Amino acid sequence: MWSELGESGRRAALARPAGRSDPAVQAAVREIVDDVRAGGWDAAVRHALRLDGAAPERVNVAPIAEEARRTLSTAQLRAIDLARRNITAFHKGSLPAEHEVETMPGLIVRKVWRALDRVGLYVPGGATPLFSTLLMLALPARAAGVKEIVVATPPRPDGGLSPLVALAADLCGITSIWTIGGAQAVAALGFGAGDIPACPKICGPGNAFVAEAKTYAASLPGGPAIDMPAGPSELLVIADAEADPELVAADLLSQAEHDASAQVLLATPSPELADRVATRLAAMTADLPRRALAEASLENARILIVDSLEEAVGIANLYAPEHLSLAVADPDALVGKVRNAGAVFAGGQAAETFGDYLAGSSHVLPTDGGARAWSGVSVHSFMKAISVQTVTPEAARALARPAAELARLEGLEAHARAADARLALEAAA
Repeated sequence: MWSELGESGRRAALARPAGRSDPAVQAAVREIVDDVRAGGWDAAVRHALRLDGAAPERVNVAPIAEEARRTLSTAQLRAIDLARRNITAFHKGSLPAEHEVETMPGLIVRKVWRALDRVGLYVPGGATPLFSTLLMLALPARAAGVKEIVVATPPRPDGGLSPLVALAADLCGITSIWTIGGAQAVAALGFGAGDIPACPKICGPGNAFVAEAKTYAASLPGGPAIDMPAGPSELLVIADAEADPELVAADLLSQAEHDASAQVLLATPSPELADRVATRLAAMTADLPRRALAEASLENARILIVDSLEEAVGIANLYAPEHLSLAVADPDALVGKVRNAGAVFAGGQAAETFGDYLAGSSHVLPTDGGARAWSGVSVHSFMKAISVQTVTPEAARALARPAAELARLEGLEAHARAADARLALEAAA
């Protein structure tokens, strides 16, 4: 029972898996990033050979994408195209509008938006290449107007590029991909290595090594901006007594199978539902192809019995989950109370899987409590706002003396004289 836990017990119940902040991971990542930053291509190759099993390659996606088109079924191709259309529609419909405000007569301040010149996208790969992540990153970037997109993904275990990732790239208008993964890929994207250009911003999720590499690279002088902390997956489900235990368990497992460091939680006022979900979790895990990963993740799982759904939302706001599922009869009554979550799935039919693939919004979302301050990837992730001020002579006269007064209050005489100069020009005229 949540109400019976003291403060330390509550902190322990909502603690992320320890491996995400392992000092050994941090030390290893920093060594790699520092080495690639200083040594460029040669260092990137050295670490790629050691960790990826192959030197980085720039792979032309077109012929591999054609291979995917030949081997996938019509239903599979239609599903990928549906995802592409929904993601594109959502993000094109989310473009920010420019606006202007006349803050006083003759003084107009505008906000205009510009796309980033270049972005680096990291796509998790290896044994299970997440081609959907490329769609979730590249399509918002295209909608924003980014001209140059540099993509890195780990090579397959047997080498080369996944045909599914190649197909996703082709659908996004990307002609080539670098096969390099982990911290070495983040460092190469952030600081440049050989023909991999330095990117002002890196976006994309990954394991604990990738998440740490992004954070560390962004902290270095001249380092890249990043989209957000985006590490191993997490899901908190809030369920009432009427929720379907089968659906709740299925949603929890959908995130548990991602990674041994993934974390899933259930908060419910119904002990009976909690017991039924726990029973279904054990049964449904048994025949999963990724059973070992799911079982390892479930060791970090939590089932919290709460006094009310409102208390459950309070827990969600403390935990700030990447994904928040509201498996309740009246989800709209709770949505307005949610302050901290990467994405909310309102109602029992809103499967988190829909959001992972084709609802339209990006599935690249903040983890590890990042949702307290960060948003998920959107067109805004690939744009920047620039303010523009326009001043008439009459407004300049009205602004000059107060601006000079404020500057002198701060001891900045040159600032004050720059304001005074507008009065002098007006007097001379």
